Amino acid sequence: MRLFLTGALVMLLLILVGLLFYLRAGYLDMRADIAPSRFESQSNMRFLDASVDRRAPDIASPVEPTDANLIEGIRLYKANCSMCHGAPGNPEKNFGHPFYPPAPQFMEDAPDMSEGENFYIIKHGIRWTGMPAWGSVLSDQQIWTITTFLSHMEKLPPAAEEEWQKPPTPPVQTTGGTPPSPGQEIPEGTPPAPSAPQ
Repeated sequence: MRLFLTGALVMLLLILVGLLFYLRAGYLDMRADIAPSRFESQSNMRFLDASVDRRAPDIASPVEPTDANLIEGIRLYKANCSMCHGAPGNPEKNFGHPFYPPAPQFMEDAPDMSEGENFYIIKHGIRWTGMPAWGSVLSDQQIWTITTFLSHMEKLPPAAEEEWQKPPTPPVQTTGGTPPSPGQEIPEGTPPAPSAPQ
């Protein structure tokens, strides 16, 4: 029995050393534009689900699904999430596809996780994906407001549905030395306005 256990430990050590060599020598292909292996496809979501299940708060959103809260959630989602996860005016997404794994497309498949799990993922992000941690950018109240919207996005009341279906607002173009008004977006590459003579 002792010989068997020694052999098992040696075998396990050799496997770990071999795995470490495989990773350190660069044999693991980290490109985002190749098909994942069967093991990766079958295991990644299981590992993620297990991690989130263990750590996410088991509570419902404290933000009530009123028209005002849903509309605010839609605006926050469009401003921060729709570029990767899609929206009615941007169903094809701009950045979600190149990520590895691709960002979930909520226009095709609404999130079905619990509100506590959605809150946890939005706040803390997901390592080794394009999903950032929004906890340093958005307040907990804002994250719960987005979470409430995600839980109701398939069945919105009329006022919220109208807001959801609005096309995205295009950036405002500026000309010459006219300074933008407060809150006005300035397109990338726009030269700065000339300063007034001294």
